[in-house]
Amino acid sequence: TKCESGCVCADGLYENLDGRCVPAEECPCEYGGLAYGRGEYIQTECEICTCTKGKWKCVQKTRCSSTCNLYGEGHITTFDGQRFVFDGNCEYILATDGCSVNRPISSFKIVTENVICGKSGVTCSRSISIYLGNLTIILRDETFAISGGNPGIRYKVKKNALHLTFDIIIPGKYNMTLIWNKHMNFFIKISRETQETICGLCGNYNGNMKDDFETRSKYVASNELEFVNSWKENPLCGDVYFVVDPCSKNPYRKAWAEKTCSIINSHVFSACHNKVNRMPYYEACVRDSCGCDIGGDCQCMCDAIAVYAMACLEKGICIDWRTPEFCPVYCEYYN
Repeated sequence: TKCESGCVCADGLYENLDGRCVPAEECPCEYGGLAYGRGEYIQTECEICTCTKGKWKCVQKTRCSSTCNLYGEGHITTFDGQRFVFDGNCEYILATDGCSVNRPISSFKIVTENVICGKSGVTCSRSISIYLGNLTIILRDETFAISGGNPGIRYKVKKNALHLTFDIIIPGKYNMTLIWNKHMNFFIKISRETQETICGLCGNYNGNMKDDFETRSKYVASNELEFVNSWKENPLCGDVYFVVDPCSKNPYRKAWAEKTCSIINSHVFSACHNKVNRMPYYEACVRDSCGCDIGGDCQCMCDAIAVYAMACLEKGICIDWRTPEFCPVYCEYYN
């Protein structure tokens, strides 16, 4: 309705992010606040997307995987995306197969052992046991031990400054990648070639978040505590009746926790904000930072932020958030 001064691209040309006029074939695609050129691609767990004429064209992967996260003081995100928190001083089954009545034979079982790690009663995942028939892998005290053997299982161990990674193949059934940060964070990534049911605290991995609180007795629990108590490895352990709020127990730590965890809400992670909901990770970070009150408080805070960074990475967004002053990786930083 009125004239505006300035420049426009000629017919058939479009302005790219650098301000140049280009043909449609050279238009970039945007993802997470970043620009990708023609032919560049990004990957998610289930899709490979290629930039074509300014739009993403996505192809489903032949093999799709899903990840269960156990991090900090009892935060779990199931394979289907359900989130909950629990504090329990016991061993709990994270994931196992052979859950159906018709086929009750298990080929793997992953168990977490929790111990008290704060005056307020919060617990931290300190020990992970992986049972693969007669082969057992124990993760504890920043290292691992392997005992027994199973000729039907193929596995490989990879180490770096931050993680221990286990690639495990159960032929004809599962490809698993287990990632442990040698402290409190543990990730189970499973790609399956079978319709075998999975159960445990990581849920039943059927694509439906609403029935993830399925107990050992095969009914859906009314709340997470009932669900958690049903997956105790040792039935003699005491039940969990409530979830501790560490910031209420340690109010003097709350301001520090909110300030340090605010990096998740800051411009540092801005490219990821519209891809991964940051609030659950921020709240978990504040909770853990309040709870680690007998040492290791910075470790708890850094571990919680690292989980959000990893969730961003799974969406193709790489955030360079560590510095020599903030959550440094000692010795490896300048390597």
